[in-house]
Amino acid sequence: MKDSTPIPSGPTPRRCAGFTLIELLVVIAVIAILAGMLLPALAKAKTKAQGIQCMGNGRQLILAWLMYPDDNEGKVPDNMTGRANESWVKGWLDFDPNNSDNISVDTLLSGQLGPYTKNHSIYKCPADRSIVQVTRGRNIGTYPRVRSVSMNCYVGYNRDRDAIDQLFGDNPNYRKFFKLSDIASSASLWIILDEREDSINDGWFAVSMNGHPNQPQSYMFRDYPASYHNGAGGFAFADGHSEIRKWLDPRTKPPIVKGGLIPLGQASPNNRDISWLQDRTTVPLN
Repeated sequence: MKDSTPIPSGPTPRRCAGFTLIELLVVIAVIAILAGMLLPALAKAKTKAQGIQCMGNGRQLILAWLMYPDDNEGKVPDNMTGRANESWVKGWLDFDPNNSDNISVDTLLSGQLGPYTKNHSIYKCPADRSIVQVTRGRNIGTYPRVRSVSMNCYVGYNRDRDAIDQLFGDNPNYRKFFKLSDIASSASLWIILDEREDSINDGWFAVSMNGHPNQPQSYMFRDYPASYHNGAGGFAFADGHSEIRKWLDPRTKPPIVKGGLIPLGQASPNNRDISWLQDRTTVPLN
């Protein structure tokens, strides 16, 4: 008996073919082009987020600094050089694998601002990726350093300040601020900034007032501010606000010396960034 089932008409179904090599290469090329377009935007967004966090850290630090005088008869925190026992922050940073100050939160918070800043992370800009190798003790390994901030050298008591002025030949005719009441224009006096990883050591940031304001050929960098945020650095001011300053002169932001120190005390004549710093670091004595 013959099968009476009708034979289906129309084209014979074919199995779907995969990508050809050329089609696959085209898809990969398109993805690469899109990634090339998106990655810079994502990197910029990340840098902007880090800048916002950096300003938040500065805001918390300056609020702690403003609380300190309330408990200390109006006196602002000390701002010593070296490894002084009494200062707003303790610890000497370098890249010595045997120096525990690089990674010790306890040392960091044992300074005068420690009781007012329980969160140790506010002492470091999120864009500072400096690390140190520890080769001895219980903490052998690679660790991030704990601090990126320093304080205005004209703010807070420093027993060696006059001697340092003499050593560097700085003009001594500028005001030093020991009490909150000494500050007349708090919105234009920076207190804390982010310092470069290859410049930072103690918590005392030196600004040379040489050449201010009419001899810009005498300008120099004794320490270097950070430029982590697309060529800009974070500041916190005496009135409680924080901001990110975009540097204008390429000499302010030379390439980072990874795992080492940049030469300090460098002449930088006619540098507009130094002029900006000087205008906000101190004021002439009356």
